[in-house]
Amino acid sequence: MTQPKFDQDFAWQRGLIPEIKRILANYLICEAPAEEDMQHNTDLIVLRLDTVRVACRMRRYGYLDRYANEFTIRVSRPSGDKTELAKILEGWGDYVFYGFASDDGSELASWMLGNLRVFRLWHHKQLWSGRRPGEAKNNRDGSSNFRAYDLADLPEGFIVARKAPLVRAA
Repeated sequence: MTQPKFDQDFAWQRGLIPEIKRILANYLICEAPAEEDMQHNTDLIVLRLDTVRVACRMRRYGYLDRYANEFTIRVSRPSGDKTELAKILEGWGDYVFYGFASDDGSELASWMLGNLRVFRLWHHKQLWSGRRPGEAKNNRDGSSNFRAYDLADLPEGFIVARKAPLVRAA
């Protein structure tokens, strides 16, 4: 049975999908060289021909000040359902789009596009060396547990692109 809070959060995040798609187009689609246009009727090139899977996780504006330099992944639910970290470590997903909504929730105030292949390799190396990457955290409502990763601790190449939050005047 789906929980009402999940349905509300899912619907809210879906409202931001058009903006996410516009941003991703800047990194997953490029302009073709003139020769391609002249010889092959090609103006734009999608960087890969196979399926590119992008996980999206949006957070509300109220979390931006405290967690702007953090990336979180759910690791367990009381229901026992498979979570994002398990799916990522199984090899699912090519990128993660992680962002914070604006104050009114209508657009993105800050976002990061991460390469999950780089993350997986780094995560496995951390585990092999006996370290548990990220910091364990619990949602206050008991709906799940997750790991928080400081962006500064993640490997080079993980962050493909980022729009950092604006610093507020004091």
